[in-house]
Amino acid sequence: MSREDVIRKIGEYEPANEQETEDKALMLSWLEHNDDAFSRENAIAHVTVSGWVVNKDRSKVLMVYHNIYDSWSWLGGHADGETDLLSVAVKEVKEESGLAEVHPVSEDIMSLEVLTVDGHEKKGRYVTSHLHMNVTFLLEADSESALSIKADENSDVAWFTPEEALGKSTEPWFVERIYKKLLAKS
Repeated sequence: MSREDVIRKIGEYEPANEQETEDKALMLSWLEHNDDAFSRENAIAHVTVSGWVVNKDRSKVLMVYHNIYDSWSWLGGHADGETDLLSVAVKEVKEESGLAEVHPVSEDIMSLEVLTVDGHEKKGRYVTSHLHMNVTFLLEADSESALSIKADENSDVAWFTPEEALGKSTEPWFVERIYKKLLAKS
């Protein structure tokens, strides 16, 4: 998938609410005007992906305890120059959870969001506050499969019921604006 394909897919995406409408417009403008938008070398804003991982009967959601955010959260990461965002989402979920098998429910974008990231330390280096132009995909995995943490990013990984998942996150904005929306879509 090329950069132009990503811009086209985001452009074709039908926003589910006002947050997605506004974020879609900002993302498209940023992508069209910043050749380095897929690289974290762009210190202002760059593309990231998330996987909203559910089990087959949708009774469980996979989450990790994220070290930087100090909260239970979804899984994902930076595009780091890649434009095949679905592949990046699957790769990141596997890396962060230890799951061997993760499958897209659909190749379509599940949601869009522009996320603020506070300044923080990463690998002994200060990373300034910035934005993540995030694309989310719905992924599926077996909730009985073995899990493992990725110690440099998370300190736990677990399956939760949808209600438990909402209660585990200590980030109110994510719970209200993102996770509830994703639960309704999955």
